[in-house]
Amino acid sequence: MKRVFLIVLDSFGIGEMEDAAEYGDKGTNTIRSAASSPKFNMPNMGALGLFNIDGVDCREAVKQPVARIARMKEASKGKDTTIGHWEISGILSKQPLPTYPNGFPKEVLDAFSAAVGRGVLCNKPYSGTEVIKDYGDEHVKSGDLIVYTSADSVFQIAAHEDVVPVETLYEYCRIARGILQGKHGVGRVIARPFIGTSGSYTRTSGRHDFSLEPPAVTMLDQLKDAGKAVISVGKIKDIFAGRGITEYVYTKGNAEGIDRTLEYLDRDFEGLCFINLVDYDMLYGHRNDIDGYAAALTYFDEKLPKILGKLRDEDVLMITADHGCDPGYTVSTDHSREHTPFIMYGKTVAPANLGTRDTFADIGATVLDYFGIKPEFAGTSML
Repeated sequence: MKRVFLIVLDSFGIGEMEDAAEYGDKGTNTIRSAASSPKFNMPNMGALGLFNIDGVDCREAVKQPVARIARMKEASKGKDTTIGHWEISGILSKQPLPTYPNGFPKEVLDAFSAAVGRGVLCNKPYSGTEVIKDYGDEHVKSGDLIVYTSADSVFQIAAHEDVVPVETLYEYCRIARGILQGKHGVGRVIARPFIGTSGSYTRTSGRHDFSLEPPAVTMLDQLKDAGKAVISVGKIKDIFAGRGITEYVYTKGNAEGIDRTLEYLDRDFEGLCFINLVDYDMLYGHRNDIDGYAAALTYFDEKLPKILGKLRDEDVLMITADHGCDPGYTVSTDHSREHTPFIMYGKTVAPANLGTRDTFADIGATVLDYFGIKPEFAGTSML
């Protein structure tokens, strides 16, 4: 019974790509920034071969890595969650998803406002915690929705749960998702419910992403069509708009994501368990919190032996990332255009350093190859 556990350490970049300057990311290196903290300690990932990957020089490499390793290039145009995960699964995006550094155009907001029957506040790039601090009172008083974006291709709607019930907020997001297609087809519409009183508003765990549907076949589609299980842990289901998923569980952070992964390691299934651990990006990278990022990586490393200990004879563990988000890059708190690591370990996997690969899609091709499925996309297996 073959199983693949593919873990995405969200935003764990390992150094700028050649075109990083085009994205405003010259000099970014997420792993190097994290490793500058005294809270950084990853001996288990090091033993697998993390510090043997091309360009990773923040710690000493081991003499004999026990995993198959590579440095991954992103062939797509972009540096966000959707583009990164889609490419891992086989989709190469020739055009970046639209972003709105000056806010959304009037025709989009007018259509949205008319459809939901509420006005709109903010409409500019904003920190999610700051936007409710600055616009929360006006929202509670007027009932108008707080609409904002970021450097990513996102349309975010924040609303107080006492003003807009969570399920209603989700419905508003579905309406926005229907409007935001074509040239305004943002990667994700995101519900951001919050609670509290003036001066002490806090976001809840009720975040929900409504993604653009993948424009082409993915490894998830092919696995599902072949009768394999495709299990989503965390926000994977949302990133793919539910397509190609046979079972899913949402999580509230890295700790729960790791716990759910350990539970699936104890279950019988044949197929893929696709996991996203989001805290690195959401809680630390975007907030320039080097120590927090480092501590979160150390936590994963401490849990890694338990994950490895549950692997069965035919299991394969893969660890990678979808983009960078350098917590030490003070020019910006946005995602960074970086290479990502690839680590593949299992009792049937021969250790090797595969150098630098041309596309994240090699990961999807490798997963399919393990199950004897020919990929319907550009990508070369690393088995």
